Amino acid sequence: MKSVQPASCPMEALLRVITGPWTIYILWVLSEQGPQRFGATKRLVPGISTRVLTERLRMLEHAGVVWREQAMTIPPAVTYGLTERGAELRGVLDTLGSIARRWEAEGAFDGTARSAE
Repeated sequence: MKSVQPASCPMEALLRVITGPWTIYILWVLSEQGPQRFGATKRLVPGISTRVLTERLRMLEHAGVVWREQAMTIPPAVTYGLTERGAELRGVLDTLGSIARRWEAEGAFDGTARSAE
């Protein structure tokens, strides 16, 4: 495992937690949909591999942003949701979601967007 250098400021530390591959999308799904089992989360984040989802969720759990609950069933039922710390990100995630929907409507993601002057 790579050694991670301590962040030089709180913003850098926060960005290290939330800007990894797929991380914002996972947080947005848990914010919008509430607690989800692993398989449901994987379906709600199309294109993510099981390995990457597992890594991201473990990292977020370690950072105290998501909680993990495992029911001792066969197969095990593992559920993830936002902690209080993760819930603090809801406003930011809601804003990003609104911007994404507006940009999509404006064609920003299909190459038809007008350039802002």
